[in-house]
Amino acid sequence: MSYDNHAPDSRLRSLIDRFSYPHLLTATLALVAATILLGVAAKATGSGLACEANWPRCDAGPYNLLPGSMPSFYEWFHRFVSMFAGFAIVGSALAAWRLPDVDRRVTGLVVAGMVLTPVQVALGRETVQQYTMDILSLHFWTAVTIFTLFLIATVLVWAPRLTGTHVTGALALGIVALPAHVALSPVVGTEISSYSPTMQLIQYAVALTLLGAAVVAALVGHRRFTGRAVTPLLAAPPLVVVVLFFGRQAANPTIEIPYLVAAVALLATFVAGIVLTRRGTASSET
Repeated sequence: MSYDNHAPDSRLRSLIDRFSYPHLLTATLALVAATILLGVAAKATGSGLACEANWPRCDAGPYNLLPGSMPSFYEWFHRFVSMFAGFAIVGSALAAWRLPDVDRRVTGLVVAGMVLTPVQVALGRETVQQYTMDILSLHFWTAVTIFTLFLIATVLVWAPRLTGTHVTGALALGIVALPAHVALSPVVGTEISSYSPTMQLIQYAVALTLLGAAVVAALVGHRRFTGRAVTPLLAAPPLVVVVLFFGRQAANPTIEIPYLVAAVALLATFVAGIVLTRRGTASSET
């Protein structure tokens, strides 16, 4: 009977015990991604301007606990989630530094992300106080850099459990996501409707998905395959960055052609990756 009384505590303890460093890193990556997407939403809706150059407070008392309008709520929520992302980044880096079984490559990546975090916070303040396109762009790319560092680290800690099937799945996801990215871009979006905040938010979510798929394919594929099959896998991540760079500026007519060329090259890389990995020799590494 006493066992039954303590069963809920036992289940909770078991759940906590199963929460390992890879899970912490995955949760941190999700928070960083959410922060980026909320920042895109805040920019697309002009919500940062609702705070009238106030930072970290906005327009409704200490810590902006009662936002005065919907735009200021968007900006507040972005700051709220980014605060927890910052805590998670620091916690992930300190844990990696202290845990002896964490790959030193992973430690280097997450510590680099932690070092960039104060820079990103300062840039976030400047986006509210100055709101220039140069600062907004630098703020965005610093966030993407932090996301990429944690993405690579997360894939590395899970890589021993991932197989060639996951590589194929990641490439297939990229093939599906890439046309969606183009369809949501200003190249197509301005032809069917205004490039709305919702379209921008979804497009950037797709962009992060593309980056995740490419990194999984490259890192896991490098472990699981040999020969020519690895070449397109390693080419995919830099091509995604090129697509993201041009896609961010595709509202400019002069950027449309480079963006579409990069998108076609990335699609060809994903397709070649699937064909070659299916034909290639699987590595004997377990």
